[in-house]
Amino acid sequence: MNQTESSYNLSGSKPLPSLELSPGLIWILAIGAGASVANLYYNQPLLVEMGQTFHVSASRIGNISMLTQLGYAVGMFIFIPLGDLWERRKLITHLLGAVIASLLAMFIAPNILMLEAASFAVGITTVVPQLIVPLAAQLAKPQEQGRVVGLVMSGLFMGILLARLISGFIGFIWGWRTMYLLAAGLMMILMLLLRINLPKCEPENKQITYISLMVSLGKLIWEQPVLRRTSFMGGMLFGAFSLFWTTLAFFLNKPPYSLGSNVAGLFGLVGIVGALTAPYAGRLSDRKGPRTVAGAAAGISFLSFVILGILGQHLWGLILGVILLDLGIQGAQIANQTQIYTLLPKARNRLNAVYMVTYFIGGALGSALGVTLWSAWEWQGVCWGGLGLVLLSLIIWKFNKKSRRG
Repeated sequence: MNQTESSYNLSGSKPLPSLELSPGLIWILAIGAGASVANLYYNQPLLVEMGQTFHVSASRIGNISMLTQLGYAVGMFIFIPLGDLWERRKLITHLLGAVIASLLAMFIAPNILMLEAASFAVGITTVVPQLIVPLAAQLAKPQEQGRVVGLVMSGLFMGILLARLISGFIGFIWGWRTMYLLAAGLMMILMLLLRINLPKCEPENKQITYISLMVSLGKLIWEQPVLRRTSFMGGMLFGAFSLFWTTLAFFLNKPPYSLGSNVAGLFGLVGIVGALTAPYAGRLSDRKGPRTVAGAAAGISFLSFVILGILGQHLWGLILGVILLDLGIQGAQIANQTQIYTLLPKARNRLNAVYMVTYFIGGALGSALGVTLWSAWEWQGVCWGGLGLVLLSLIIWKFNKKSRRG
């Protein structure tokens, strides 16, 4: 054990017993990640309908998406480090119980203030995916981590994209509140599925205190430059991603499209092309190095905003831009997480917490920036904002040359 790694583990901690990562368990982990992360994205195609329900402006209702992502960042900061302290199956099922209550609060929200508070609560409690992904990496063989993370992340990305598709149609037919009632029911089913099928997974450091755990986050940030740079890169890319998806429903609602939430959600289906490439991004990271893959994926994201800005008024151009954007963002996410998981294997949950908190802070800022740019300059402002955020990610990528595998 090297000096850096030993600073995050107490003496006398016992190694985690070997658990077999069967194909069936990989599927369960992928389904769990996708079904739970979907809670964060149901609102994006429904923002127009929510705004009409409460008679508020686009900039005000855009806070719903921003608050959900900000809540997710807060929830990860509070709960994800506990994955290195508590038994994982129990932690996951307890959090799913909390998210059920938050989704029901969305369903019954009587005014915009309650809706905003419930959205923040949904974000705080929907942190299960970020416990599942490092668990999958931990259970995988070292030479297969990229592949396994890619498979689980494919499930996560499918959940993100299908969330928009499903919520768009359900909102169009039965109203946006119905979506949150159905989501609460889905989380009840998922809680039972994971409780039955997840292996009991005790932490490696049972004696460490929560305060020590949180202090160790600061040490990780200070001592791991690759973690800092990769996290910032991920935050900027997800900010661009959120900026686009938060404003897409507003763009489609205006000429030349004049379309409703069902079509906005349908664009999630277009993005599945990107989700299907996630396992290949993981394998490519294993072979070529995650830093190389992350840079190429960020370049694809930059190209997508160029296409969206020039050709977004044409349906085929908008579709092409969505495919490239999802492909680029998801490929970079796989590569970045593969990169950080190799830094300190016994601190994966804390590494993931630092990365994903930064990631969703970037997403929240991107959502806020998106509605601001839309209100001022509409679609062209959105595209220029996306280009700027991706460019920042490429600048930091250029200086991230100390990856152990890239």
